[in-house]
Amino acid sequence: MWRELTHRGYLAIDSSYSGPDVPLRFRYHTYEFGQRDIHLRSLRDTQQFQDPTGSAEELGISPANWSLFGVVWDSSQVLANLMADYNVNGLRILELGCGLALSSLLLNLRGADITATDYHPEAEGYLEINTVLNDGDAIPFVRTGWEDADSGLGKFDLIIGSDVLYESEHYTQLANFVEAHSNPSSTTIIVDPGRKQHARFSKVMVSKGFTHSQHPVEDTTYLAKPHGGVVITYTR
Repeated sequence: MWRELTHRGYLAIDSSYSGPDVPLRFRYHTYEFGQRDIHLRSLRDTQQFQDPTGSAEELGISPANWSLFGVVWDSSQVLANLMADYNVNGLRILELGCGLALSSLLLNLRGADITATDYHPEAEGYLEINTVLNDGDAIPFVRTGWEDADSGLGKFDLIIGSDVLYESEHYTQLANFVEAHSNPSSTTIIVDPGRKQHARFSKVMVSKGFTHSQHPVEDTTYLAKPHGGVVITYTR
């Protein structure tokens, strides 16, 4: 089912549906970063679901987890606020598990060389729609998993991610993926909401030659509640 979607004067194409009688419901929100605004279409809540072709199921994404890519989590807002004034001149940047890609959209607005990735088959379409809503240039996107041996992405100077260590087996896979896509001199920034995997991830990253530091998320005035997590930086 195709229909035109008009929002704030921008035109995009909306192909999302959950069946002939129950369409997905969306939420529109503007996130402010100083003098920059990012307009975002997200799923209304985590109760939304649509997988008519079974593509998510084939990738092992259950109905209970299908919607998680399509809502804005606190950690993604923290990461975007970090990227609002980060020095990105001359850097090739990769966002891991971008979901709705709030940081990628902001970096794109800043003129950065940003590439977005996610495992979810719907992430690319939402990125395209939100890029149009923000009148931005197309953002390169690759659907890939962290266990993929060759994503074709190449190497990056800065790798960023938010709340990416939510499964116990992810920390080794993610460390291998980061190492494979990091330039010899590079930085990786991960915002973690306090899950138990980040210490294991850091241990593997150190074994691969990265140094790391971390600090609590400090300014959370833009969030509905305190974050309680950490910002972890890995360099080599």
